[in-house]
Amino acid sequence: MTPIASVVIAAHNEEAVIERCLRTLTAGTAPDEIDVVVVANGCTDRTAALARAAGARVYETPVPGKANALVIGDRECRTFPRAYLDADVELDADSLRALVRALDTVPGLLACSPVPHYDLSAVSALAARFHRVVEQLLAGRRGLTGAGVYVLGEAGHARVFPLPSVISDDGYVHRGFTPEERAQVPGARSAVRPARTLGAVIRRRARVRLGNRELDRLGRRAGESALSPKDLAARVRRGEVPISDAAVFLGVLAAERLLSRWRDRHGSASIWAADPTSRTESRENR
Repeated sequence: MTPIASVVIAAHNEEAVIERCLRTLTAGTAPDEIDVVVVANGCTDRTAALARAAGARVYETPVPGKANALVIGDRECRTFPRAYLDADVELDADSLRALVRALDTVPGLLACSPVPHYDLSAVSALAARFHRVVEQLLAGRRGLTGAGVYVLGEAGHARVFPLPSVISDDGYVHRGFTPEERAQVPGARSAVRPARTLGAVIRRRARVRLGNRELDRLGRRAGESALSPKDLAARVRRGEVPISDAAVFLGVLAAERLLSRWRDRHGSASIWAADPTSRTESRENR
């Protein structure tokens, strides 16, 4: 049978989570219903072997880096639409089918993503405060970012691939479409495990800031406003956000700004690395 979609997973030392990702994606599917391509990039662990054992087609490169890995995997895809899935994110087959259906049936839609569900069960108390504020500020505004997966139809793919070597691949793709051409699909859901500690949050947010700055330099400017302290203040006044949560949020913004400047000055802004705190397999999933 012709697959309903190809799915590319860039995997750098993902042995803790790659089986969970593939198991969730393929559970309940017919043979060859989904064309799954895993690109093990710069791995020093069992990622490639585990992905092969789970039935994925696996390609290996010694060069670490997500954008490069996605380009390699994209060249091996067998069909459209194509989904680009983070290895530490769970997307089930029903959600993938809903995303494919949306691209087939919604006029003018070129790219889509699921609605993310953020699992805060293993997140520290301070990190959880930050994540809760972000979710309130970004509700309905994420577009193709933050869900850990985006899906492109053939026309949408032609607009953004091959990806350049950028820090933020989902940001680059998101900014390549107008709001009318991209959408979150309510019938699709992804499970995202965000940074678990405050230090990991700051490091990840600094990378987001640097990635956005890089996209601005490339001429891919955001059509939406950034996270706004004014919006936050209004929500605090209305009682929607506790003052303690707002204080943590503002502290992270200050820290990420300092860290991003330091990385810029020391030439480490573009160094790619996964967040290990979101890549720990829980006991119940083993």
